[in-house]
Amino acid sequence: MINTIHIVKKYYAEHSPLYNILVEHSHSVAQKALGIAKKNPQENFDTNFVEEAAMLHDIGIFLTNAPGIFCFGEKPYICHGYLGNEILQKEGLPRHALVAERHTGTGISLEHILRENLPLPHRDMLPISNEEKLICFADKFFSKSKPSVELSVDNILKSLSKYGENSALTFKNWCEKWGI
Repeated sequence: MINTIHIVKKYYAEHSPLYNILVEHSHSVAQKALGIAKKNPQENFDTNFVEEAAMLHDIGIFLTNAPGIFCFGEKPYICHGYLGNEILQKEGLPRHALVAERHTGTGISLEHILRENLPLPHRDMLPISNEEKLICFADKFFSKSKPSVELSVDNILKSLSKYGENSALTFKNWCEKWGI
């Protein structure tokens, strides 16, 4: 296993408010994903990878402007996925980088990026592998503003419905698939 905390410490000041939020949130996501993986052995999840990628999926947030969670970068928050991809590519972790890029919402399609004129590269950013989908799913249960509080499925669906029917439907399908 790679030392994910060592990688996080390259970009975040240890014990800073943002470091604490990121690590607590990522740990919650990792534990949720691993719990789901354990209940679904038929999926043959790569649990070492799931744990590593869950710990690194939000590594790009420091480059965004989200003062409520101590992010004082220049980019809009929606950019944190592809920015995390760039960081993890430089770290030599291309598979982890895809998780970072594809975890926002239930993924973001090129069609959605173009339709909404989002400040993102023009490409699909949809989770493809089961591990990518699992981390994306587990991430929806925890916000960074309250990283240790698990959100209910109803609250998540309500939040996702703001982004269109497809996001909520994808989440519902994952709930059914993994017995949540």
